[in-house]
Amino acid sequence: MDVTPQQSPKSPHSTEPPVEPPGTSPAEPPGTGPAPLDPAPPDPAPAELPPPSLRTTLRRAAMGAVAGAVLVTGAVVAVPEDEDAVPPPSPGPVSRALKARDMGSPASLSDLTALIGDRQQWVGTHPSDAPSWALLGTAFVEWGQRSADASYYSRAEQALKRSLDIEPGENGNTAAWVGLATLANARHDFVTAKKWGETVRARQPKQWNVYPALIDAYNGLGDYKSANAAVEKFTALHSGAPALIRTAQRYRDRGLRADALADARAAADRATTPAQKAECLHLLGELAWARGEPDEAVAQYSAALRADRAHHPSLAGRARALVALGRTDEAERDYKAAVADLPRPEYMLDLGELYESLGRDEDARSQYAQLGKVLEHDDGQGVDNALLRGRFETDHGDPAAATKLLKAEWDRSHRSAAVADALAWALHRSGDSSSALQYATRAVESAGHNARYLAHLGAIQQALKDYGSARRNLGEALLTNPHFSPLEGSRAQKALDLLGGPPPDVPQAMEPARVPEPAAKPAPAKPRPAAPAPQQQAPAKAPAAYVEQPPMGLGVTSPGSHFGSR
Repeated sequence: MDVTPQQSPKSPHSTEPPVEPPGTSPAEPPGTGPAPLDPAPPDPAPAELPPPSLRTTLRRAAMGAVAGAVLVTGAVVAVPEDEDAVPPPSPGPVSRALKARDMGSPASLSDLTALIGDRQQWVGTHPSDAPSWALLGTAFVEWGQRSADASYYSRAEQALKRSLDIEPGENGNTAAWVGLATLANARHDFVTAKKWGETVRARQPKQWNVYPALIDAYNGLGDYKSANAAVEKFTALHSGAPALIRTAQRYRDRGLRADALADARAAADRATTPAQKAECLHLLGELAWARGEPDEAVAQYSAALRADRAHHPSLAGRARALVALGRTDEAERDYKAAVADLPRPEYMLDLGELYESLGRDEDARSQYAQLGKVLEHDDGQGVDNALLRGRFETDHGDPAAATKLLKAEWDRSHRSAAVADALAWALHRSGDSSSALQYATRAVESAGHNARYLAHLGAIQQALKDYGSARRNLGEALLTNPHFSPLEGSRAQKALDLLGGPPPDVPQAMEPARVPEPAAKPAPAKPRPAAPAPQQQAPAKAPAAYVEQPPMGLGVTSPGSHFGSR
């Protein structure tokens, strides 16, 4: 195939050294040497993309037409007689995708498509190019994440292992190890992602592109101290919008809203591509949503979509904020569009809960059935969706089954604030509020001011007759974001009303934080100690901890568990 001018015959894409094979699975340690390769065919046909799912066929066809046209026109480069007479040609899609990778930024979907096609053709004629296999595998991971099609993860694993078979990681092929860490994070296997990431860091501590994978792995494991250290190392080695996005996310997770907002705005100002700009504006939308400002969230998500029409997470985010504003017809429109192009399970669950909140039970059941099919498909691709399954079963199925599932997740060291909250809520809904309290407290202490976690803690305290603390946490949840869930928000309000409304000492600092002057950043917030229950008389009748709703009889699998056991 023809190669773009920036590409060299041996390593036409990557400045990083190649990698080694991890035995029979990515969870295993590296092997002792490359496996023997079959001789290449005399004139091999280019490798093909994995068979597209129905949900991505039309989108990929459109992208392929654009990418193909650019690749064809870019294959032959005429050299003018007078170099000053004609400006240099614009970078092609493959070059743009590689530049985005080198900057640590997302490529546009059309450029990513072109890169995958280019590398597939290249390895078809150069099957011993380990860096190209590593790059192809990593590109498959990104495509799988951005299309919500987990079938690409299997192809990614094959390509990354092929790279390691050709050149072991111990020989310098750390690019494939980083790819395996990224793949493990995409499958929610954070223990494996940590192992691969730390292997690379031990050998090349100044290789900046391993730190995003480590940050995601540590956050998934609930090891926030290590995640913070990884963010600091990443920002010391890398700069620009990617580093600012990571620091903004760190401040957000620690409850430092002003700092998160300042860094997210700075990232948006320094974004250099439409895809990167959309990522920054989406983060600003997430921060506005967490502050309970749905109008501002809609504005930021809409701005992200103007920057990049294919940024479907912003479409789902805008739908969630529109629900809070009571604009449910528009929200349904956005959710449907997001799910059609990016069928992530969490978006499907949100749409189902919107239907349920509107009393459209048949539509909710249909949506939940589709969710079950997607999760079953993801199971076959090695994706661990235990957290989302547990959330669904707790509120719409079998809380006891959810408890078992989430406890297993906790036991395998997946101890993030999200898992702690989900396990606490499953225990509470299955009748064990005493055991739930420690997990709910941990979730709130780990995640700053998260309205859902605060509401769950308040409901659990209410069930344990700690009415003062329950009033305080329910009140704080509803001050933070009264619209955190179309179903749970109204139930939390009813529970608080039964307790007599918010106490007078609910922190006033829950108002949206102002952006500080660039000078000094506030010291990290200390975990908020559990407030002692005030000495007051309990209500004559103990109010129910939320208004219990019967599970919807979906009948996806067995009566005990709509999605089955893992």
